[in-house]
Amino acid sequence: MPGLPPHHEEFARAALGAYGHDAEAPLRLLSLSENATYLVERPDPMVLRVHRPGYHSLDAIRSELSWMAALGADTPVETPHLIPARDGSPVVAVSVGDMTLHVDAVSFIPGCTAEEQPDAVGFDQLGQLTALMHDHVEDWQPPEFFTRFRWDLETMLSPTARWGDWRGAPNLTAAGADVIARAATEITSRLTDFGTGPDRFGLVHADLRMANLMVDPEDPEGRITVIDFDDCGWSWHLADLGAVVSFIEDTPEAERIIADWLRGYRGVRDLPGDHLELVTTFVMLRRIMLSAWIGTHADAHGAIPLAPTFAAGTAVLADRYLNDDSWLRESVWGSPLR
Repeated sequence: MPGLPPHHEEFARAALGAYGHDAEAPLRLLSLSENATYLVERPDPMVLRVHRPGYHSLDAIRSELSWMAALGADTPVETPHLIPARDGSPVVAVSVGDMTLHVDAVSFIPGCTAEEQPDAVGFDQLGQLTALMHDHVEDWQPPEFFTRFRWDLETMLSPTARWGDWRGAPNLTAAGADVIARAATEITSRLTDFGTGPDRFGLVHADLRMANLMVDPEDPEGRITVIDFDDCGWSWHLADLGAVVSFIEDTPEAERIIADWLRGYRGVRDLPGDHLELVTTFVMLRRIMLSAWIGTHADAHGAIPLAPTFAAGTAVLADRYLNDDSWLRESVWGSPLR
């Protein structure tokens, strides 16, 4: 898949004029992942996002921003505020040389990410917010141009998956590939049987990992701001839970987070038993997706330190998924396996 050009800062600078900023305004790179995200530090802080080529159409970006804005306006879910360009456009097209990329801007959220301060996050609150997001879509009338992609078995697990083929994960051994393949087959069978009915499949954030949750450790209310809707699309609701424990799926901390998230979610929205039975499936699915992502995003800040060992950890977790019925059982059901 095409990545960002190495001179992505030039696109951010070229966009500054559209927002009334001087082209030499200080820029600080906040994140390099699917996109390059920059903080414009003065005179009024804002966040510029330079989109990678070919990942989203203009209408898809406008759609993402529309849902983010609607959540902020219609629900208790706190999101960044869209900052339109001076001509009112939500997204600007910026050309540098013979390449054109899309850029948008949102308000700067003070504080830090949950990745930096996980103890400042109430994951039961995050579960509540996620349920409100899923509820919102059921009654929301999206704009006519609304379009987002699907996260389904084809786009998550197949050799042509959106984040790449997990079989190409760095340092994946033949033995590791074998056990992950068996886990992928089991996931496919279970989710095919589960289906995509409206009570389980809809518009989701799809990337509620800790790096996309902003918190202020000094805030007595512990409020969470949900950021980065770049991957939002149509998928299973519980895919959002799998994303919450991204990169820490095999830790005791993930078990606590899942229990808290489920408690909060179920206080707002029902999760029947057949949904709960698939929590481990969605956690395992996300882990396999991340193994592929690390292989196709070698320059991403989050991928670089994980590449040497992540595939081996995925294989260990796949074996547990297939053979250990006690995995996450207490987190989901509140009691150990008898």
